[in-house]
Amino acid sequence: MPPDPVSTANPPPRLLDRMRDALRLRHYSPRTEKAYVAWARRYILHHGTRHPKDLSPDHITAFLTHLASVEGVSASTQNQALAALLFLYVDVLGVPLPALDGIVRAKRPHRLPVVLTPAEVGAVLGRLEEGPTHLLASLLYGAGLRLLEAARLRVKDVDLERREIVVRDGKGKRDRMAPLPALLVPPLQDHLERVRAQHRRDLTQGAGWVEVPDALRAKYPNVGREWPWQWLFPATRRYHHEATGQERRHHLHETVIQRAVRRAVLEAGIAKPAHCHTLRHSFATHLLESGYDIRTIQELLGHRDVGTTMIYTHVLNRGGLGVQSPLDRLASASTTLTAGVARRRPPPTEE
Repeated sequence: MPPDPVSTANPPPRLLDRMRDALRLRHYSPRTEKAYVAWARRYILHHGTRHPKDLSPDHITAFLTHLASVEGVSASTQNQALAALLFLYVDVLGVPLPALDGIVRAKRPHRLPVVLTPAEVGAVLGRLEEGPTHLLASLLYGAGLRLLEAARLRVKDVDLERREIVVRDGKGKRDRMAPLPALLVPPLQDHLERVRAQHRRDLTQGAGWVEVPDALRAKYPNVGREWPWQWLFPATRRYHHEATGQERRHHLHETVIQRAVRRAVLEAGIAKPAHCHTLRHSFATHLLESGYDIRTIQELLGHRDVGTTMIYTHVLNRGGLGVQSPLDRLASASTTLTAGVARRRPPPTEE
């Protein structure tokens, strides 16, 4: 069996290292850094490990066409690959942007979000195991958080007394406030007591560290062990961080919640393709149904553009779309006509 070309070919490591440095300099997230570097590597390998400086915009178009026509990737995946290559050429190699003006972005399909009814949300949450999984999933619906936003909450970000959540560094590098449901305050208090007890045990064992921003760690070397910076939903196991030699805890991995929610949806017998983000969609839709204005919901969701929030108006059976089907009107008219005829019909005579 021939060896995998991806595993044997080695693109110039210095170029990819330069790309990582450029991404970190601009404060891109670790996930974006990993994705962009991976796309740059795939692009180089696709063209026989040739250096990108030796390739033209036509080669970018050919690579994107291959992704769409041969590999069948989605429009959003194709656009992510394009963004990675544009970053490689413009920010790393210094190729002028006008040379890439001919690149066309794939058009993403317009899809309506899947939304659960309040009863369906209750059925899903009711089938989740009590504890961190249930609490985190409840925040997706009760506060409208994205999955990673909830998983990355720190102790300092939750104010139980004011019933507020501060979402730090959300999508688009924006902070925002989110409501903390009063129903979750008592279980969160119990949860925090257990997390703090675990943190104290970690400290006595020489551990108790969590990941913190590099600039903060440089200024305050021990901040990674302080209680306010601990994850609200820590992982059950510790890991050894080789760069610092610290025994750390990561936050609860998002796949744990994804699997649990998916299993709960199936057990509840819900026929909709619901997942974790569906709870956030349901939060926005149910607020809109309750009469909250679109701007308030935009702020709660952290959308930069109100047009993104407007999609939830399309799943409501109200407003401009709250029309009555002509079939229902026909049925209503038929019922009224039948009732009127019955009232006018003379009583039967006895023979």
